[in-house]
Amino acid sequence: MNTSGVFGSGFDQLEVGDGFETEFRTICDEDLTAFSDLTWDHHPLHTDPEWAAGSPFGSRIAHGMLLLSYSVGLAPIDPERVVALRGFDRVVFKRPVHIDDQISLRGKIAELRPIDDETGIARLTWTVVNQDVQTVLKANAEIIWRRAAPVPEPVYL
Repeated sequence: MNTSGVFGSGFDQLEVGDGFETEFRTICDEDLTAFSDLTWDHHPLHTDPEWAAGSPFGSRIAHGMLLLSYSVGLAPIDPERVVALRGFDRVVFKRPVHIDDQISLRGKIAELRPIDDETGIARLTWTVVNQDVQTVLKANAEIIWRRAAPVPEPVYL
């Protein structure tokens, strides 16, 4: 599936059911460390290998919000088409993601609502899967989309 197809379309070309999927990204130790430092979330499940080994997960796992953040980065958003991410709801973390696991984003348009002559809101189902294609995160995303691509200014030489 073409990962930029949905995001390369104007709002009026989108249809409910259109979808996309991205390539995989590996979660590494440095990701957990950097996210802990950025957010001040130093829960031992994410930062302490010994403590995490005794947890039900058996080892350190990625922060749920790290996975949600990476899912946005995985989305092949075209800034000429997408104005802004409006929000998420119904975010559910389904399975742990361990160091060296891989994640990919799959999305499907669930609803389209015009806002005005220039923009509309696309509501997408947002699913992050691991390397075994098991769902690790589900959410609904709302994205503000341009109805038509901006016309580039002419360049005079």
